[in-house]
Amino acid sequence: MPPLSGFSDNPFCDRKDVLVATQALVAALRPYFSPGKARVQLPVYSGAHFDEAAAQLEGFARPIWAIAAAVANPANKITAEIADYCDRLVTGLANGVNPEHPEYWGAAGDWDQRMVEAEPISFALLIAPKTFYEPLSPTSRRHLSDWLSGLNGKVMPVNNWRWFRVFSNLALCRVCGVSFEDVRDYINTDFAVLDRFEIGDGWSADGVWRVDDSPEQEAYSRQADYYSGSFAIQFSQLLYCIIAAETDHDRVLRYRQQAKDFAQQFWRFFDQDGAAIPFGRSLTYRFAMGAFYSTFALAKCCDSDTYTSLGFVKGMLFRHLRWWARHSSDIFATDGTLNIGYTYPNMFMCEDYNSPQSPYWAMKSFVILALQDDDKFWTEPETSHPMTASNTGSPTAGVELVYPPRQILCNHPNGQHHFMLSGGQSCHWPLKATKAKYSKFAYSSAFGFSVPTGELLTQIAPDSTLALSRDAGESWTTRWATIGSPWVITLFFGGAEIQCLQSVWRPWKGGDIEIQTTLIPPSDCHPDWHIRIHQSTDPDPIKLKIVEGGFSVQGKRPRQMSQLAEDWGNASRHGGVSEGTVSSLVFSDAGICGVKNLFREGAGTSEGKILKLDPNTNLMEPRTLLPTVQHDTDIPPGFKVTIASGVFAISKGAKGLAREELRERWLRHPTIESELGRLIEQNN
Repeated sequence: MPPLSGFSDNPFCDRKDVLVATQALVAALRPYFSPGKARVQLPVYSGAHFDEAAAQLEGFARPIWAIAAAVANPANKITAEIADYCDRLVTGLANGVNPEHPEYWGAAGDWDQRMVEAEPISFALLIAPKTFYEPLSPTSRRHLSDWLSGLNGKVMPVNNWRWFRVFSNLALCRVCGVSFEDVRDYINTDFAVLDRFEIGDGWSADGVWRVDDSPEQEAYSRQADYYSGSFAIQFSQLLYCIIAAETDHDRVLRYRQQAKDFAQQFWRFFDQDGAAIPFGRSLTYRFAMGAFYSTFALAKCCDSDTYTSLGFVKGMLFRHLRWWARHSSDIFATDGTLNIGYTYPNMFMCEDYNSPQSPYWAMKSFVILALQDDDKFWTEPETSHPMTASNTGSPTAGVELVYPPRQILCNHPNGQHHFMLSGGQSCHWPLKATKAKYSKFAYSSAFGFSVPTGELLTQIAPDSTLALSRDAGESWTTRWATIGSPWVITLFFGGAEIQCLQSVWRPWKGGDIEIQTTLIPPSDCHPDWHIRIHQSTDPDPIKLKIVEGGFSVQGKRPRQMSQLAEDWGNASRHGGVSEGTVSSLVFSDAGICGVKNLFREGAGTSEGKILKLDPNTNLMEPRTLLPTVQHDTDIPPGFKVTIASGVFAISKGAKGLAREELRERWLRHPTIESELGRLIEQNN
């Protein structure tokens, strides 16, 4: 698939570059406008769980994030193409809210996708009323007011959706002439719900965080993903700071402080080149991951602090956009429209709410266009990533616990891999590939993660997780919801105290097996390794197949190699795999990953094995190999089984390490016998 000129070759250095990218993205949509300009339907047809009118409304509404921002300041320069696109949107807006027009979007009902698309429309009305409201006739204005008012009184999810109604009501009273008294109660009710999402250090969950397993919390999840930051909650809070700065002083002050607190940690989700760690749902929104930094600068939250300075925020946003520009060859269809997928088209990873038009939520990252042409942001030099070798500032810890989402961000300065260990999150509503998106042990910006395509082991694609079967491999399960919220423990490991994550989970709801998993991040002694320890107890005898998966790595035909130095040299040129009794290793153009059994207690056999995963399971590479260690275990009644694995990973480039150094790093694996004894004693 071809790159998109104007985006894929974009240097992303200033406002002109962002405007060029916006123009390129919306130009591809022009042929697909309906005659009345109220709908956009891309030629690749696929269904979402909502109706087709709402799906085509997505194509109309989502690019508005960038277009409305571009024209928000009348003094800013825009192109003739952007001005023409605005005219299309105004015409479409009038027809889309007109109940008598054949392209009427329809009134919002309970749980309706139209509620989502009301937010960018409300944003346009609030930030650029001269462009999007004043040209409307009195009749169209009345229709618009009726359509936005239709969100009130409807059933809505207890998550980030509440912001959509807040902005709709703000647009009604700020722009459409509705009395604030008529919408006050709706706004206050939604704020009361949104305030319950806060989980500390500036973070919010995407809903109410499930603290325990009491019946009254049954409806809630443990879910803090990009919706907590760039996709929705932080993003919307910062927009609110712009719109309500003069009318809701206390809340605005609180939101600004939350954003600054959040910024102290959120940068760790991006590597030195701008790549974000794929995690959670809606990853087809792609570069929307950087939208937090766009709204942070737009809301004038930058100050002199290291992680909130103008240069730092600019660097975080533009590096991310440049990463996507460099990796955009396969994210566009031949007509230049965004496809469903992450770095290539992939329907396995999408959600039931993804229509062909959905990916344009990515344009949230372009709201920075609302800054004035001469704003200092555009000329401020970018500050480098804190982990960049050229950074001359104070040393930055490369392994850091981010407590609210129960994750450890790992970018060890002596290591070669940027990834995250996750204590375990879960989404309570039926989401495709929910275990893969929230419940794996690790997520990597270099290797991505895999989603299932079927029920066979190679189709489940169990990277960064533990897969178990109690029917000789006919069916498999992995970690999903944890029992209680994951917690943090401190272990003395490798000569230093290290914060680790623990969780308890049941492979089968109807069974008695419980597994306690401890995740140990990279250490100074072993910067390329992380460790997983699993302890299980079952009062009844059972035979289990257990598969510990590392990171899935790009590759298609396994080529056997040994661990001899000369074979490592061949592998660096051609790729290769190694399988043994206690380990397996994949060496490819994309990097190196291996898994090694460090400890096992219990009867049975173990084997290192490379799995050739089903094509298109991985978000970043369509063909992948997975190193695993597989155990056949016979568990006597009441016996505790302990398995400890080391996972080794070095991403592409490896900072110029010679093959001898790569081999030495693999062979210098961690040992855990003494630490494991202390862990077992601590757990008991």
